[in-house]
Amino acid sequence: MTARRFALGEAFTPKLVTILREGYRLADLRADALAGLTVAVIALPLAMALGIASGASPREGLVTAVVAGFLISALGGSRVQIGGPTGAFVVIVAGVIADHGFNGLLLATLMAGVILIVAGYAGVGRLMRYVPMPVVTGFTAGIAVIIASSQIGDLFGLATGPVPPDFVDKWGAYWRAIGTTSWPAVLLGAATLGLIIAIRKLAPRAPAQLIAIAAATASAALLHLPVQTVGDRFPAMPSGLPMPHLPHFSLGLAREMMPSAFVIAFLAGIEALLSATVADGMTGRRHRSGQELVGMGIANIFSAFGGLPATGAIARTATNIRAGARSPIAGMLHSVFLLVFVLAAGNWLALVPMTALAAVLLMVAWGMSEFDRFVALVRTDAGERGILLLTFLLTVFVDLTVAIGVGVTLAALLFMMRMSETAGLVPLDPEEDPELRASLPEGVEVLRFTGPIFFGVASEMLEALRRAGQRPRAIILRMEQVPYIDATGANALATFTRQARHAGTETWLVGLQEQPREFLGRFEPRFAGARRASTWAAGLRRLRAAA
Repeated sequence: MTARRFALGEAFTPKLVTILREGYRLADLRADALAGLTVAVIALPLAMALGIASGASPREGLVTAVVAGFLISALGGSRVQIGGPTGAFVVIVAGVIADHGFNGLLLATLMAGVILIVAGYAGVGRLMRYVPMPVVTGFTAGIAVIIASSQIGDLFGLATGPVPPDFVDKWGAYWRAIGTTSWPAVLLGAATLGLIIAIRKLAPRAPAQLIAIAAATASAALLHLPVQTVGDRFPAMPSGLPMPHLPHFSLGLAREMMPSAFVIAFLAGIEALLSATVADGMTGRRHRSGQELVGMGIANIFSAFGGLPATGAIARTATNIRAGARSPIAGMLHSVFLLVFVLAAGNWLALVPMTALAAVLLMVAWGMSEFDRFVALVRTDAGERGILLLTFLLTVFVDLTVAIGVGVTLAALLFMMRMSETAGLVPLDPEEDPELRASLPEGVEVLRFTGPIFFGVASEMLEALRRAGQRPRAIILRMEQVPYIDATGANALATFTRQARHAGTETWLVGLQEQPREFLGRFEPRFAGARRASTWAAGLRRLRAAA
């Protein structure tokens, strides 16, 4: 019991505590400081752009990167995870703000934080890994398309007014405003996009987004280009971070926000654990999934005092590792450096052109799309392809919540169908084992199960048993190749044995593995006289003795 408590306590210990226990040296601090600075330079324009794309403002994106980013690193279960606002939340956050205002988003974020903490301690982190790849790829690609489409207005400088949230209506608004295209905005946005791509190819380690944003801002200011800036869109944006404030709470609003809170928690958990898994592959370390969710939950609770939902950021985490990060302190310093940038250069951020931020977000969308993986999944079988495309289309044209629910449900049904195809009932082949067939008493049939017996195969199994029985004196059911049985499968087995008994046929179950043996033992009262033997040989001996 003591060892179990120790293991449980270790599983819910932040990695920062583990690092400090092992010993933290000055050389580690220098490496973490350099990595934190590198990531902060990249995170600054991303946080602003994601805040705007989410329907809030650059301030909320920066608050999230500073506050939630610090807490995710300090309290999480990964050594090198970088947290903050990500593209995965853009769609759901924009929808919540449009329907319930910013206060509704804060309350949903707070509730999502609580859900993540409960999920972490409940061990749900281990279940997140079972969300199928076609579902994850489908909705991330769908989100990428939505993010990219949401930036068309700023990239082209269109005077659209408030843009509808629906994908089709949004493009209708763009088409109606096509005559208001600002060519200086188009040229500046295209130049920013081209510069980011060129820097990534020629100098992969350089902060491409920040260099491009700085160049675009300087060009717009020096050339007096007639393009909209962050200050034009958000004139009340202060330098520095705002004072935290509690969201307004009411039971009615909480009930309305519950579905959104669950979606935010789901996305935060999925992306955080995916990012931590990628980090494990790059570092050879192993994250603590339960503590990662707990830390993520606490970070989102504090982010709800004025920021956006937060989770692990895969691209920034990978950058952190490549920059030489050794501990969670690198992520904490990344947030500190961001705060310094905001306090020292907050007034300059208002000069950033909106078309330049749109170019940054187009690159974010391209990275999220996972185009190569999407194409690879399209080339697979029809089931995987159908789940991928349906999840993608539902994300773009209907709703993210519906897409996730339908995608996971169909993936589960597809898996059960395929598992049922592996299960079977095979009669004893006299040619395969003539000596065994000859040694059986007259009127005895031998059937062998293969694969799991669960609700997906129960009806087919029962029908096969009925066809194979033909009212012999006894039926031996060999179970050596049955690793698992559930209540529906056990009930089908019990139904068959009960019917066989009424027809005067005795039923023997032999070669049971551990899980079926224990499960059927608890299910015994419903087995209507079925006999069990631990091995095939023991069952045959008992059958001969009975004969």
